[in-house]
Amino acid sequence: MDSLASKHLHIALVGNPNSGKTSLFNALTGLNQKVGNFPGVTVDKKTGHTRLSDQLVADIIDLPGTYSLYPKRSDEWVSYKVLLQQDADVKPDMVVLVADASNLKRNLLFCSQILDLKIPVVVALTMMDLARQKGTQVNVKGLELELGVPVVPVNPRKEKGIDQLKKSIELLSQNLGSWHPRPFLDAKALAPAPVEEVKKLIPSLSDYCAIHYLINHEQFVLTDQLQQQIEQVEIDNQFNPTKTQAEEIMARYQRIRQVMQKNVVEADPLARKLFTDRLDNILLHRTWGYLILISVLFLLFQSIFWLASYPMDAIDWAFGALSSWLGGVLPQVWWSDLLINGVVAGMGGIAVFIPQIMILFGLITMLEDSGYMARISFLTDKLMRKVGLNGKSVMPMISGFACAVPAIMTARNIENTKERLLTILITPLMSCSARLPVFTILIALIIPNTYYFGFLSLQGLVMMALYLLGTVMALIVSYIAKWFIKIKEKSYFILELPVYRAPRWKNVGQTMIEKAGIFVFDAGKIIMIISLVLWVLSTYGPPARMEALNTRYEQLRQQPNADADALDKQYQSDHLANSFAGVLGKSIEPVIAPLGYDWKIGIALITSFAAREVFVGTMATLYSVGGDVGEDDQTLRTKMQSAVRADGTKVYTVATGFSLMIFYLLAMQCMSTLAVVKRETKSWKWPMIQLAYMTILAYGMSFLFYQLLS
Repeated sequence: MDSLASKHLHIALVGNPNSGKTSLFNALTGLNQKVGNFPGVTVDKKTGHTRLSDQLVADIIDLPGTYSLYPKRSDEWVSYKVLLQQDADVKPDMVVLVADASNLKRNLLFCSQILDLKIPVVVALTMMDLARQKGTQVNVKGLELELGVPVVPVNPRKEKGIDQLKKSIELLSQNLGSWHPRPFLDAKALAPAPVEEVKKLIPSLSDYCAIHYLINHEQFVLTDQLQQQIEQVEIDNQFNPTKTQAEEIMARYQRIRQVMQKNVVEADPLARKLFTDRLDNILLHRTWGYLILISVLFLLFQSIFWLASYPMDAIDWAFGALSSWLGGVLPQVWWSDLLINGVVAGMGGIAVFIPQIMILFGLITMLEDSGYMARISFLTDKLMRKVGLNGKSVMPMISGFACAVPAIMTARNIENTKERLLTILITPLMSCSARLPVFTILIALIIPNTYYFGFLSLQGLVMMALYLLGTVMALIVSYIAKWFIKIKEKSYFILELPVYRAPRWKNVGQTMIEKAGIFVFDAGKIIMIISLVLWVLSTYGPPARMEALNTRYEQLRQQPNADADALDKQYQSDHLANSFAGVLGKSIEPVIAPLGYDWKIGIALITSFAAREVFVGTMATLYSVGGDVGEDDQTLRTKMQSAVRADGTKVYTVATGFSLMIFYLLAMQCMSTLAVVKRETKSWKWPMIQLAYMTILAYGMSFLFYQLLS
């Protein structure tokens, strides 16, 4: 209890999935959050802090949702080990248990197990409004007396009951030393002799803790001697873990039934269906459900273009005007060139895509908050199974539209090893937000800004087609790969459909700001660094080459009737071609020429391997360096539009544009993704396979598109 002396309380927030736990965490902590990983496992460690009173601050850790203290998935094991005091880093003083009032019987199972661990508990009762809609009445005071712990009704979405919850936590924190709740279940009766013997070995354990040491001691951090002693207790008493677990669950539900009869009045199960059920009849319909799903995705991609066009144009214009103004007021020296063509060009390449990224994440958050995202998993399970996946694979795949790194990490919720591995292998084919800047600028270059029926954007339709192509390719790859991955394991698809609720606009806004910040400060740092390095590589070159180039142009300028302006423009172009960046680009040009790419695009392919969005920053730097300091009032889009090859033909034709979009759609241009795949699979084998198949696929499909459209 040293943490209390320093006026800090450590709280673990636990509960069933979809019980409102994350909403309560957000309501308690606001923006005072940080996300990391539990040591040794790829499970999110979400922590935050809240002030309970002037004297007391609580550090809250949001543990992964779980239905009981019998874990199956890696994230459930994380919660289990914390609650069993087996996590060296997380030692909570108390637990806030979130229970869904509309599904109280199921939630009380987990609640009763935690009570019997003898951990100080406050129960936060959520979904009271939904329970009332279902005709369920909960006697909160009676439930509190029955459980022997504080029970506080809360509505975190509307921030109701939060102050009362904080007061209950503070009051409990003042009596932690004298916490002696009555047991919910006589755990010792399940296995009297072995429980008694384990408690002799570890006197501090409760009866129910001793049961878990008998069942899962191999997973606990214990001395070899203690492991052997507990194992011997099992053998001597012929302890049967499966039988004991089954008897415990039956006994708990029998006791829960008594608690429910005294304190909960439930509506007639034959009463009319709730709004959620009636809506599911439409949204999960075998015909209308799929049409509605396609319509939702269609509107999603149309909105990315339609809503973002105005702020993007404003940002584009602002940076163009800033470059022009700086070019007019700064002296013609190297550092002004660095500032305008390195720093400002790089910043412009970052800022212009912030509106689209915010809109994409905002819309995805709205789908998740509303409960529709889970329906997408349900709808697509049949299709997913045909290609070796299941409905749970859809969540990582849809999350991959935002970013492949966290999407791959969410695949841990897939219990089946083969399906989880297949999901990890194909998720990077989903068009993440890092591809969005590339698609946006290339679509603007080759697709006219045409609207059909006054609202259907042709550019938006092309964007949607790219996202659909990535999805189709992912399913094809999964179908082929399932024949090569020889893992035989039964597959189950069990999914709880949350009720439909209005999106939490505060949460949507926070997510949009958070993701924009991640893009600016994480991806932006990479883009800026590479932009500055590129400026150096594009400004300087091999001394012998540069000296010969300067000598040749000095001689040309001294010739009679020499056109100074034309020579300066040609010099800028030849200077870039002979720079270090030009040499690098030209060295790989023979390999990429069949795809329709020139050496400048080759430079972008190399630099954007770190992160795909670097493509735009690279182009901004290359095309800025290729011009005069005073001529930067042109936007990057205009400069790329007017770019020509040595023979005078346009660089960005329809064929080249589509070839380049297909390459970025299918190629593994992300080191972070490879790193997280290695971490998830605990082997370099799978990320290397991923890198190889995606590169071959991207090159082959880009070549095909270029040849067909040329």
